[in-house]
Amino acid sequence: MANILCFHLFFFVLYMFLCQTPIEAYNAGFSVQLIHKNSPNSPFYKSNRLHKYRHGSFHQVPKKSLATNGPFTGVTSNNGDYLMKFTLGTPPVDIYGLVDTGSDLVWAQCTPCNGCYKQKSPMFEPLRSKTYSAITCDSEQCNSLFGHSCSPQKLCSYSYSYADSSVTKGVLSKETVTFSSTNGEPVVVGEIIFGCGHSNTGIFNENDMGIIGLGGGPMSLVSQIGTIYGSKRFSQCLVPFHTDPHTSGTISFGEASDVSGEGVVTTPLVSEEGQTPYLVTLEGISVGDTYVSFDYSEMLSKGNIMIDSGTPTTYLPQEFYDRLVEELKVQSNLIPIDDDPDLGTQLCYRSETNLEGPILTAHFEGADVQLMPMQTFIPPKDGVFCFAMAGTTDGVYIFGNFAQSNILIGFDLDRKMVSFKPTDCTNQ
Repeated sequence: MANILCFHLFFFVLYMFLCQTPIEAYNAGFSVQLIHKNSPNSPFYKSNRLHKYRHGSFHQVPKKSLATNGPFTGVTSNNGDYLMKFTLGTPPVDIYGLVDTGSDLVWAQCTPCNGCYKQKSPMFEPLRSKTYSAITCDSEQCNSLFGHSCSPQKLCSYSYSYADSSVTKGVLSKETVTFSSTNGEPVVVGEIIFGCGHSNTGIFNENDMGIIGLGGGPMSLVSQIGTIYGSKRFSQCLVPFHTDPHTSGTISFGEASDVSGEGVVTTPLVSEEGQTPYLVTLEGISVGDTYVSFDYSEMLSKGNIMIDSGTPTTYLPQEFYDRLVEELKVQSNLIPIDDDPDLGTQLCYRSETNLEGPILTAHFEGADVQLMPMQTFIPPKDGVFCFAMAGTTDGVYIFGNFAQSNILIGFDLDRKMVSFKPTDCTNQ
């Protein structure tokens, strides 16, 4: 009798092992490549394209809006973007989504898509997937999304707007998502909530297949994966834009996202629980050894800047930016370009290679983060490098993805902390 019980117990354990979902094998977390849209690893790569950041894109980056009455955020659909690949559905369909820490919703264009922008790659067809299901309008998930409504079929319709007037509209849905981890093993996550976009308009181009919202809200990919691992945290390591296009950065979830070791500094995450933007406090920026304060007043506003992977440029208060540029001019041996109408009012220099200095240091609350010229100057054209920051008077300030490159940045939503570690992201 004991032998029979052992026999059945053995097969029960074996059965449970075989039936466990693949994600359970990754309870320590996993990492996924982040791809530049102009990388040969991207499906949108064109071999005859100059791997430069277009001047027009630099000026057309939309400003964010931190409106509290809805999920409004800016999206950049140009060469400053980072893409993350995943597959959606059964059979799987490849999706390359724009990574955006400034928004929550994960969405992709879906058929039928009469009101959509043109897309090169095949769209996701929900009716062909065995694992697709639409969410009903009386569900908790539907009610947690701002801008939802009930369709005649009692399905959860959504309308998600961005500050640049881009909009995605569709049906809130659940689907199996598979990630290709950096160790070559697939990571399957079931029932991820996403927007099946049937009407999508705005500044998106034919290479954009959707957006991966990595904000702090309950509908973001981070929050959804966090329920599996028991903690809401992730880290990213972005490769500099003007680097070898064959290299890719990484984004990690769970324990794999740990940022530790020599050189790590941390700053408080000021955002409230469930709030989308990742707000931190920037006290000032040093140019070499000269400190330039963020604000002349004695009362520095907490949470005065957003860390956003979806915006390339760093946006600062106009007055602060002007003082920063003046100090850069003082400490540079090069003469600023003032005879090129294509460059507008940007601070630009002629140089065949990137500038040798000065080094900037971003002084966040409790964390000093060095920014090398590769992170603060970008090449809009051959032989020209321009300061990758801009001034604004709209009251919304952003630490953009140019400045975030070559830094392992960890976002811990549970501990309300952001960590920075200088890292060669091309070797991750």
